[in-house]
Amino acid sequence: MIYLLRHGLDDERYFGGWSDGDLIEKGKKQVNNTIKFIEDNLKVNRIISSDIKRAVSTANIVNDSLNMPIFFTKDLRELDKGKYTGVLKNTLSQDEKDFIQNMGIYDKYPDGEAMIDLYNRMKKYLNKLKEDNDLLVTHRGVINMMYYILNDIPIDMNKERFNVAHASIHEMDINKKLIRRIY
Repeated sequence: MIYLLRHGLDDERYFGGWSDGDLIEKGKKQVNNTIKFIEDNLKVNRIISSDIKRAVSTANIVNDSLNMPIFFTKDLRELDKGKYTGVLKNTLSQDEKDFIQNMGIYDKYPDGEAMIDLYNRMKKYLNKLKEDNDLLVTHRGVINMMYYILNDIPIDMNKERFNVAHASIHEMDINKKLIRRIY
């Protein structure tokens, strides 16, 4: 089994992507609440985390309790939002807001990725994974892509489709092509 943990809440006034925004206090509390579920219900052998700050902080909070091997990787990064990475959302021009609002899966963020790029990146990563009771600390976009891939659903731009809330946990059985939220 593989477990996917979305990082805790960060400051959502800013674009995430590959930004260096960190968890806010509420996000730290969310992660601490999730730890009890992990300790009581999951057998985890190691933590593999995105190397983006909000995921690193989440992984370190979890590891403070679980005390196990932890590895950081760029493979689990969120969608690269290019020139919008870390930008305060309310500073965008109307044209920029319209562009982002109307993006499709093949539209790239300037100097960044398109949703299809993230999908293809996650498909490659999924082929490298072994079911070894790993806890992957990552982002909503990454977890959403696992749902699309394992359920063989065409991707779309609906970020809310699979209920990937902050500090939620999803279990994934690659061999059976199953994924579901468990916390």
